[in-house]
Amino acid sequence: MSDKVYKKTSGNGQLTLYLGKRDYVDNVDTVDAIDGVVKIDPADLGDRKVWIQLACAFRYGRDDLDVIGLSFRKDIWIKQVQLFPDAGHKPALTEMHNTLLKKAGEQGHAFTFNIPTNLPCSVTLQPSPDDKGKACGVDFEVKAYLANSADDPDEKVDKKDTCRLVIRKIQFAPDNTGSGQKAELCKSFMMSDKPVHLEAALEKDIYYHGDPISIKIKVKNETNKVVKKIKITVDQTTDVVLYSADKYTKNVLCEEFSETIEGNANFEKNLSITPLLASNKEKHGLALDGRLKDEDTNLASTTIIRAGMDKEMLGILVSYKIKVNLMVSGGGLLGGLTASDVTVELPVTLMHPKPT
Repeated sequence: MSDKVYKKTSGNGQLTLYLGKRDYVDNVDTVDAIDGVVKIDPADLGDRKVWIQLACAFRYGRDDLDVIGLSFRKDIWIKQVQLFPDAGHKPALTEMHNTLLKKAGEQGHAFTFNIPTNLPCSVTLQPSPDDKGKACGVDFEVKAYLANSADDPDEKVDKKDTCRLVIRKIQFAPDNTGSGQKAELCKSFMMSDKPVHLEAALEKDIYYHGDPISIKIKVKNETNKVVKKIKITVDQTTDVVLYSADKYTKNVLCEEFSETIEGNANFEKNLSITPLLASNKEKHGLALDGRLKDEDTNLASTTIIRAGMDKEMLGILVSYKIKVNLMVSGGGLLGGLTASDVTVELPVTLMHPKPT
């Protein structure tokens, strides 16, 4: 286990929150438990209690825009536990707890949160370069605070009486990856009685971020037209299901391959592409895996939906689609005016491998 400890102290110095990690893995059936410790200085608490809270929220605006009473944050799931005075929250102590309790000393109080499996993973929507403040997306936050009650809307909790750490819920690719998708199309053209056959296939159904994706392309050109080049694109579709039926698609890769296929010829080749965030840094609203501070992240992983899940709870659904496009020249008297294209689509899943 890593000795790295994440800690945050409240402005008044009375509370310090300790976590041993900030990434919690969703294994589809279970999610890593959040084991943490809060160091509490009981002097000057008065009648107030110390609470620890885990909240999963969807943020669709900056906190500093909240000036006209509009809430730019929607809580998807929230849980509070009273830590002081003792109200009976006594988790079974883990190795992580013991490590953190040594750091916190005698005033340390252990806590555990179990994240429900039906909550979304952390997703950030890429802000535009001049956006400041917290980005839109789904985030998880652990917060320790002083208050008379856990969640009284009339009680104002002072900023100096809170300390918080953002954490991430992440998914890794399952071990049992299957074979990839295959798509085919047979297209006939005006003034040509024979068709073009296009078949595109992926070797597997899941690819890891940053790894090349090899697409096996077969073309049987029975026409007298010439295929001038092959264009491959990858689109990310983000479905924001929380506050509106907001679905939008952004292109994350577009590559053209100079492969000429003459009339009445066959073609078979593997073409490789690698969709990367590095090529899409300027695209506002692109879905990324949840980000902690300004550290690097990557294109958002595909959302894995298990049977019976409430899509509404998931907040943001992310999917990817590869399009393979044959650019066919017109030929004949009309030349380029009759140029056409032949396109097939392949869904693809992008994820992280399980750490070894």
